[in-house]
Amino acid sequence: MTTTTTGVDFAALTGAYTIDPAHTRIGFVARHAMVTKVRGAFNDFAGAVRFDGANPAATAVDVTIEAASIDTRNAQRDEHLRGNDFLDMEQFPQITFRSTDFAQTAADAFALTGDLTIKGVTKSITIPFQHEGVATDPYGNLRVGFEGSVVINRRDYGVTWNAALETGGVLVSDKITLEFEVSAIKNG
Repeated sequence: MTTTTTGVDFAALTGAYTIDPAHTRIGFVARHAMVTKVRGAFNDFAGAVRFDGANPAATAVDVTIEAASIDTRNAQRDEHLRGNDFLDMEQFPQITFRSTDFAQTAADAFALTGDLTIKGVTKSITIPFQHEGVATDPYGNLRVGFEGSVVINRRDYGVTWNAALETGGVLVSDKITLEFEVSAIKNG
């Protein structure tokens, strides 16, 4: 059974959820060489959500991403991103997000605020999320879906490497769009 987002009783969805890594994408987009975009994702992560539909501010989200799981579909680029120039995964093997606030901003929209830590630097960000639906899957699991994105400046997290281009500009943009397509399964 699938329920559309219109008229969802969010209070009825209150409970503990596990983010389903097989049906969730945590990705990013960066401009490359000033002419195109490179898209990537992290393939190894875990997350838990304690959703409170009656009192959204009581909602808590905790996500841990393994930096080594970065995947841009180019092995050489991925190794560079894992190294000291970018994520420095030997010293900082995980990227984390811990929520500090969650607010309903419209009938099907929410703002998730929390502390994002990359390379040992923690900054508060707010991610606007759209509720995408509720469904009971063929195995009897209640699933909820949310999508959102936010732009961060990678330099704010100590990710400063770049190369100047002969034609002007730089090889990698400072602004990175983080993208989240989340499917979470209600526990129990």
